[in-house]
Amino acid sequence: MSLRTRAVVARVIGEPPAVEEIEIEAPRHGEASIRLAACGVCHSDLSATNGTIPYPLPLVLGHEGAGVVTSIGDGVSRFAVGDHVVSSFVSMCGRCHYCQTGRPQLCVQSLQALYTLPDGTVRTHDSTGQPLNVFCGCGVMAEFATVHTDNLIKIDKQMPLDRAALIGCGVMTGVGAAVNTARVEAGSVAVVFGCGGVGLNAIQGCAIAGAGMIVAVDTSDIKLDLAKKFGATHVFNVSGQENVGKSLYKLTGGGADYAFDCVGLGRISEQAWGILRRGGTAVIVGIAGAKDQITLNAQQVALSEKTLTGSYYGSARPSQDFPRLIGLYRGGKLKLDELITRRYSIDEAPQAFADLAQGREGRGVIVFDTA
Repeated sequence: MSLRTRAVVARVIGEPPAVEEIEIEAPRHGEASIRLAACGVCHSDLSATNGTIPYPLPLVLGHEGAGVVTSIGDGVSRFAVGDHVVSSFVSMCGRCHYCQTGRPQLCVQSLQALYTLPDGTVRTHDSTGQPLNVFCGCGVMAEFATVHTDNLIKIDKQMPLDRAALIGCGVMTGVGAAVNTARVEAGSVAVVFGCGGVGLNAIQGCAIAGAGMIVAVDTSDIKLDLAKKFGATHVFNVSGQENVGKSLYKLTGGGADYAFDCVGLGRISEQAWGILRRGGTAVIVGIAGAKDQITLNAQQVALSEKTLTGSYYGSARPSQDFPRLIGLYRGGKLKLDELITRRYSIDEAPQAFADLAQGREGRGVIVFDTA
């Protein structure tokens, strides 16, 4: 039995997504249908609309959602109707080498669920019956969605769902980059390039880890002011600066222990590497274009013992990390309320994407009224 619902769909590269009425099928084996309460508007969704990340269109957007389970398919034992859940944009099978060795963010199954469910099919169709692909196996920028339970994490029902949604991507990616990937040490010096949704969370991840100096780097004074609220001890506006590396090296007193590229540009990654002190770690968090490159001095790689590493999904173990992040929020150590700078209705989704493309600060969240 299918259900008619509204969703945000991308159809043409370079054009704004539109709100459409679509149909979703009932859950099959291992799947669940959920009523969405909220979905974050993430830069990765924007990248799918402008072609930076090549997804086959048409595509139901959304991977940072939270909602309530409304029905379950055969073979589902970990979830029940009424459970509150957050989506994970990585489908985690629990059986592959990566899942078994504590690195589920690299799960092999996730490569098979980039725009379909893990079995290669979808439960979404438009009004003409045409199949609609789903972003990262989720497609949760919709009032209702049917997803595989390998993409869902159950959470405490007392957690507000509009804030819980942000944990599903931006918060996990940023905080995790600092805490899980870099393992920032107390008293250390960290520099974060880019103060969008992920960058702000990398900043507060460094603060949670106890970094002694956290430098936020951006081109927007508004974003830099917001970065201070999330734990930045110093800010640096690169607009008009001729020698960013030299200035940051001086500001940090001889280089950083950790540097994070939360922008996703090869030249920014090079800057992050360049401002490290010997033995430091640079973490690439933002997703660059497919043809972007990073150039390093091979001799210095050996002599400096610096580390350059990627951080995918904040090296997340969602079933453990999501509840921990909720615990930090409840304990007043993780800022989620302050991260949401605007709430949109589903009809305002095109405006939400326009605001994101213009570099508006913080995080926009689409809140659904499906009562």
